[in-house]
Amino acid sequence: MPGSADRLDGRITLVTGATSGIGFETALGLAQRGAHVVMLSRDAARLSAAARSISAASGNGRVETLPADLLSQEEIRRAAREFAASHDRLDVLINNAGAIFPDRRLTVDGYERTWALNHLAYVLLTLELMGSLRAAEKARIVIVASRAHSRTKTLDFDNLQGERHFAPMEAYSRSKLANVLFAYALSARLGEGGITANCLHPGVVATGFGRGMGGIFGLALQLARPFFISAKKGAETSLFVASSPEVAGVSGAYFADCRAARSSALTYDKEIRERLWRLALQQTGEAWPDS
Repeated sequence: MPGSADRLDGRITLVTGATSGIGFETALGLAQRGAHVVMLSRDAARLSAAARSISAASGNGRVETLPADLLSQEEIRRAAREFAASHDRLDVLINNAGAIFPDRRLTVDGYERTWALNHLAYVLLTLELMGSLRAAEKARIVIVASRAHSRTKTLDFDNLQGERHFAPMEAYSRSKLANVLFAYALSARLGEGGITANCLHPGVVATGFGRGMGGIFGLALQLARPFFISAKKGAETSLFVASSPEVAGVSGAYFADCRAARSSALTYDKEIRERLWRLALQQTGEAWPDS
């Protein structure tokens, strides 16, 4: 249980991918800290069951659900509208939902699923909720990336969605690199306005991630799984960035093991960061006041 210093009583928080794994443990940790928790995930039945479990385990009755399929931009916009209609602000947004897919398929919006879920959904949901975040006194945006981002040594803008060559782990690593670049680009634009944006590596966690994958990658995951950390342990850095007084006012940082760390060299390339930012706005149909 957290100490009094990182209590979140009265704070409104939203966690994506909250029905299992790191997302569930993050939502539980927020509830234990006294936060009002909104859990967003695709499966309404699983979401309701997870919310009941968290309420019972935490003794916190302020746990609610917001079903939405993050592979659909229309669904993301609808969820953001519903949230804004029923809450006067958003104090903490945790973009956590993510997946690795075994093959290349497109979403209803025409984007490769890994890119759409792991990157574009983060961008779109965050920007759609910006009004709610600005209404909070000191809002925090937490982006769950991965150390896997460092596997991508160059960012080929002609193959961001596997148009020329698709490999599941390459697609995943590329999307996690995009998470870090998005956090840095967003932080630069937020400036000193009271909203912070940070990203993190949760650790290599024993969740349902990658289940159903075949081939060498699937076998490697199966063999390595006993050495992974628990989902509860994996949620610790998300909770630290979301609630710790040590992170108050910190923005544009990358965290691992509950401390600031260096991300890969590529993430500090401003030209790449800005190009990806412009592309993400184009692909989501969003705008920023200075763009």
